[in-house]
Amino acid sequence: MFALLLGGACAHTPPPGDPETLRPAVEGFHKNLRWRNYRALSNLLVPEERPDFERKRRELHDDRDLTITDYEIEDVKMAEDGKRATVQSRIQWMRLPSASEQTDTVTSEFVFRDGVWLLEKQQAGPFAGELE
Repeated sequence: MFALLLGGACAHTPPPGDPETLRPAVEGFHKNLRWRNYRALSNLLVPEERPDFERKRRELHDDRDLTITDYEIEDVKMAEDGKRATVQSRIQWMRLPSASEQTDTVTSEFVFRDGVWLLEKQQAGPFAGELE
């Protein structure tokens, strides 16, 4: 019995990401994006991307010039190890001075780190080329 207890204590490994906790992270990202809440949005990124992301929002004046007109989460795929997820969304947006609305299929990669889901990479959309 002692060997079982000791063995269990030594073999502790962090649990994989819970798919139920991924959904609020993904939805939170999109809602904060839609409402231009870039401070909260930044907190949903991996820490190493936050300073550049925040700087770029200020430089582009996204608080006034970027408008997300619609978004739809289309697909979510969880990696087998439960530590990564790929999310495909359709995002409609425009950034002034252009008055043309753009529609992109955006691929976002979330990682489960320190007990939370964080955005690590994103392809296409209003932040194309920034989170790679």
